[in-house]
Amino acid sequence: MGGGSGGHITPAVAVVREILAERPRTRVEFWTDRKYYKNVVKITTEIGVSWGEESRVSGKRPYIQVRKVSSGKFHRYAGWKFVDYFKNFGTTMHDLVWGNICGFIGFVGGILQSFFRMLSRKSRPDVVFLKGGFVGLPVGLVARFLRVPYVVHESDAVPGLANRILMKHAKVICVSEFYNGANKNVVITGVPVAPEFKKVSASRQAALKKAFGFSEDRPLVVMTGGSQGAQHMNEAMREILPEMLKFTSVGLVAGRERYEEMVDLKKYENWDKAKLASDFRMWAFNSTMDELMGAADVVISRAGATTIAELAALSKAVILVPFEKLPGGHQMKNAEKLMEMGAVEMIGDDRMVQQPGILLELTQKLVRSPRVRADLASKLHETYKPKAAKDLADILLKIADGNLGEIETAEEAEPKSDPDKGGKDVEKK
Repeated sequence: MGGGSGGHITPAVAVVREILAERPRTRVEFWTDRKYYKNVVKITTEIGVSWGEESRVSGKRPYIQVRKVSSGKFHRYAGWKFVDYFKNFGTTMHDLVWGNICGFIGFVGGILQSFFRMLSRKSRPDVVFLKGGFVGLPVGLVARFLRVPYVVHESDAVPGLANRILMKHAKVICVSEFYNGANKNVVITGVPVAPEFKKVSASRQAALKKAFGFSEDRPLVVMTGGSQGAQHMNEAMREILPEMLKFTSVGLVAGRERYEEMVDLKKYENWDKAKLASDFRMWAFNSTMDELMGAADVVISRAGATTIAELAALSKAVILVPFEKLPGGHQMKNAEKLMEMGAVEMIGDDRMVQQPGILLELTQKLVRSPRVRADLASKLHETYKPKAAKDLADILLKIADGNLGEIETAEEAEPKSDPDKGGKDVEKK
């Protein structure tokens, strides 16, 4: 189960790939929300399996059935005071009132849909993998009611509301190194990423720059706010782009929902006979983010855990722009932890909005300092867990086989103190 954002889909796909590599005849269903249904099919068309509509029948190749499930999001805004609800009356009515009414209806629909899908023992899964987010909540609650074991994966330092509810009865809780919770049955797996995200050589980076139309000899900065886009990041880029183009090439992934707002920046994107004749290029969405970020010398990004894991795998110098108003402040906590490690540069969204010039200064500092970039990239790469997808796949297969006792939790993995040996740590068998 994955959806609600691309950050919940791509890690789940990476786990599916490992499951099918281990056991090609496993029957896998990928459930997602209506909004991301086409994205799931599109993202996964090149992984060597058949992905199809609900009515199709399996062919000879490993086959995954992609199914829609209803869901509803509970809208909240962290840090809002009572007066803010009146200052932002339009948002309050649209998101917090009407949005939550629709969200509740969708949630109830997801409960009923999941119940009737899993009611028959013949169609009931052996194990459910919930990647996180609101779309997994109705499925997880029904799985618990029907006594179907489920695994929750939490990428961020602070779990969202849906995962906090689901963690209470999960067979295993898989987490990243960011996680600060104190739940039982926790296994630190890291965040799974697609194998395409890997360090590139200098020659490969130059070739990727050329493939996207940029100069091989000029530094490249890539900014992305995610598949849907980030309005504040786009607006900051609008402010600083003329100055930035004086010392670097720039690629901007404006996002599907924000692209039309940014079309004025197309004046900086010039083409000559199908060849890029400028140092700027903008996309609504790029389906080869591993290659685009691989081409970059500096990446400016939000601080979602999946994106961070992909950048760590690529070993890139990164400026994180966490959005402080998300519930639980998980992006801020992700970024702050990496900042303390000296693995990233960071500027909060609020500060960037007020002073976009600071983002320009940070970018210029990294572009002109190869040694600083290399140090940041090296420390960020150290956080990468290359076996995350395989470890998660192994956990799911063990639970499906009924071998839950073979899974070692973080608590069990910690060395135990033996009082008969002067309190020294003793390795647990």
